Amino acid sequence: MTHLPPEAIGLYHPSEERDACGVGLVAAINGKASRRVVESGISALKAVWHRGAVDADGKTGDGAGIHLEIPQPLFRDHAERMGQSIKSDERIAVGMVFLPRTDLSAQERCRSIVEGAILSAGHKIYGWRQVPVDASVIGTKAQSTRPEIEQILIANDKNLDEEAFERDLYVIRRTIEKEVITAQINEFYICSLSARSIIYKGLFLAEQLSVFYPDLKDKRFVSSFALYHQRYSTNTFPQWWLAQPFRMIAHNGEINTVRGNVNWMRSHQIRMASLAFGDHDEAIKPVVPQGASDSAALDSVFELLVRAGRSAPMAKSLLVPEAWSKRTTMPDSHRAMYAYCNSVMEPWDGPAALVAYDGRFALAGLDRNGLRPLRYTVTRDGLLIVGSESGMVVVEEENIIEKGRLGPGQMIAVDLVDGHFYHDLELKDALANARPFEHWVRHFKDFDEIVDEHSTEPASYEKHELLRRQFLAGLSHEDLELILHPQADDGKEAIGSMGDDTPLAVLSSHYRPLSHYFRQNFSQVTNPPIDPLREQRVMSLKTRFGNFGNVLDGDNPQNNVLILESPVLTSREYLALLDYWGNEATIIDCTFDLKAGPGALKDALDRIRDEAEDAVRSGLGQIFLTDEKIGPDRAPVPMILATGGVHTHLLNRGLRTFASLNVRACDCLDTHAYAVLIGVGATTVNAYLAQEAIHDRFARGLFGSKSYDACLKNWKDAIDNGLLKIISKMGISVISSYRGGGNYEALGLSRALAAEFFPNVPSKISGIGLAGIEETLRANHARAFEEDVSSLPIGGLYRFRAGAETHAFEGRLIHMLQMAVASGASSQFRHYTSALAKLPPVNLRDLMDFVPKKKPVSLDDVESVTALRKRFVTPGMSMGALSPEAHETLAIA
Repeated sequence: MTHLPPEAIGLYHPSEERDACGVGLVAAINGKASRRVVESGISALKAVWHRGAVDADGKTGDGAGIHLEIPQPLFRDHAERMGQSIKSDERIAVGMVFLPRTDLSAQERCRSIVEGAILSAGHKIYGWRQVPVDASVIGTKAQSTRPEIEQILIANDKNLDEEAFERDLYVIRRTIEKEVITAQINEFYICSLSARSIIYKGLFLAEQLSVFYPDLKDKRFVSSFALYHQRYSTNTFPQWWLAQPFRMIAHNGEINTVRGNVNWMRSHQIRMASLAFGDHDEAIKPVVPQGASDSAALDSVFELLVRAGRSAPMAKSLLVPEAWSKRTTMPDSHRAMYAYCNSVMEPWDGPAALVAYDGRFALAGLDRNGLRPLRYTVTRDGLLIVGSESGMVVVEEENIIEKGRLGPGQMIAVDLVDGHFYHDLELKDALANARPFEHWVRHFKDFDEIVDEHSTEPASYEKHELLRRQFLAGLSHEDLELILHPQADDGKEAIGSMGDDTPLAVLSSHYRPLSHYFRQNFSQVTNPPIDPLREQRVMSLKTRFGNFGNVLDGDNPQNNVLILESPVLTSREYLALLDYWGNEATIIDCTFDLKAGPGALKDALDRIRDEAEDAVRSGLGQIFLTDEKIGPDRAPVPMILATGGVHTHLLNRGLRTFASLNVRACDCLDTHAYAVLIGVGATTVNAYLAQEAIHDRFARGLFGSKSYDACLKNWKDAIDNGLLKIISKMGISVISSYRGGGNYEALGLSRALAAEFFPNVPSKISGIGLAGIEETLRANHARAFEEDVSSLPIGGLYRFRAGAETHAFEGRLIHMLQMAVASGASSQFRHYTSALAKLPPVNLRDLMDFVPKKKPVSLDDVESVTALRKRFVTPGMSMGALSPEAHETLAIA
């Protein structure tokens, strides 16, 4: 994508845009091009018009388009009309290009860049063709942003075979896009550049497609397939270039993990190489252009895999695999293939109905949860019709030999070369048998065996040392009793139901760990969360070690892989892992010297990042970050900062896929803290201080007859289930897709700090930086080591305690409110509001005040009470948010 992305303004950011769509394909099973396929594709697109939206002008849509085979005779005729001499069997490549329409200088500059890249690659240009359009059918808004639409016709002067020509055109297009970005030219976009297929799309309604593009009405325009897409923008700005299909796929859904996926792709591309691209590897980087939407990003990686030699079904299996780890009925060959896929690349997770074309296969498939509909029909006269709805193409019932719907993770395809229709099982059998996956995965190592072989019992802290460390980590009796104890005793998280009436961490006058500054994102708009209990079979915490290999090498067996069932480690497992990796591991101290003066925290973070980079460059693939060296003169670096800093630093250096980050943290207690650490890049997490607290409570007999091992198992189960619940809120099913994605919003951290350590995490209100965090850490360390610590603080975050954390609904205030309501006296209510106003700030709104108007508004200019009441309506509030009784009361009022 070479269209410059929208600018982030205020609380708006283009990365938060979402859409929902109608999608499908029509394909001739025998692979023969016909006019019927084109017309059926257009009819099917019109049938999903209701999945798009219409602007107030009644004509501007959110975008629609169709992807078709290039009718070579028709375009050879176009070339001959330009005065060119064309061979009867020559395959012409066609580029469908959006150019700036009003800026003629930029338009000409774009043509020059396109022509220069094509000629530099050794190909001949037949000429530019003005694409006929009927602009009268589109709306005012679409017209105001309409690009100049032209086609460039290219000869295969190098006599390359079909696949090599497509790769050449791919490299040419990527070169053009990068040059246009460098030139800072807006409103330029290449819809397609291929000798096989062409894409017609734009910012109009589905029914306007063939009217706007008269080309599609030409009887000579035939195709063996048609991919179509109707876009619905839920919270985006409709744009011509955002219309789909993209170059390989059309996608209905949302990739919830796109932030992490794009980050990991940045790191993959550093070791990405393919003989298919020769000396042009650098020309195709970055694989995902800056500002690409989730669908466009997925399309970019999908296209890369196909151009490097993988088929569309294999690319789909790599990027959007079905749930496999807990399916006992899955064939072993399929399980081995997906285990291999998991070792190559992180899944792109989220609701997804996909259709794709790679030059051979026309494919349709669903995500692992099947959260978008895809129905299909096979006709006696050889058509496959797939789409979001049934009956999109009118087919007589007697002409139907099969119809059905795709289930979670399923896919079907037509091999347009061999003329064969593949059902799900047959297609996956073919993929699984194409490589010796079962032989490859036999070399994967199981972590449980390693723990048994490298077992080391962790040493325990003496009581006073444990107290100081717990105090330093910000733990209280309340934390141990209400959070940790239920985890180890019942294997479940403690449940609270009264909401959070305490101040935001940045507003609190008490020490709060850094995890409290992060708020979890959740699925919204068109994007459903997942029930982690009912959908447990499709969810996984499997964590794997081992360097990612070259993702473009389909013959790389990925032998050096270690599989863990969970990223949560006990201290024994952590030490076993450290012992197992031996000389491949490096331990980095994550504490800072208090005697070094102000700025010591920043210096420590710089040191940690430099040590991590040096270790990876020297070939050490296992980085262990630990704050165990806490002492009278050394304070812990917040492990979220250390982990996010190292993860981001290695990503920026292109080294992240060469190493795993194993974290041993004192400041990790609840599941939220684990999730934040994993979300900012941790591979594994060992909360050693929490385990020490469990050991101490076990030694004091607080777990009854339970064994220590049973307590640890319960604790791990509670954390694992909590992690599944957290990732499910984002509609994410696998932890590897969540890792490094930064699916949070920072509340109270400075934008500069967030940009440096957590670039995927927005910090819209800004807040404290490293200096403020260091000041808090120093004060907390002083209380832990300079005072006589005989017991932990009582707490007060979850229950109101005098002198502890502020609570907006403390008992005193509730009693005053009850007194005011019971008496009906305004003086009592003012007494309550006065006491409420004296509380320290709890929410951001408490920092605001009404700006007094200099001149009072006359009551004559104010509407009556009766008129105002008409504006108080309740339909916007759901029955889930309010009870029926509350709705009735509000309606009466």
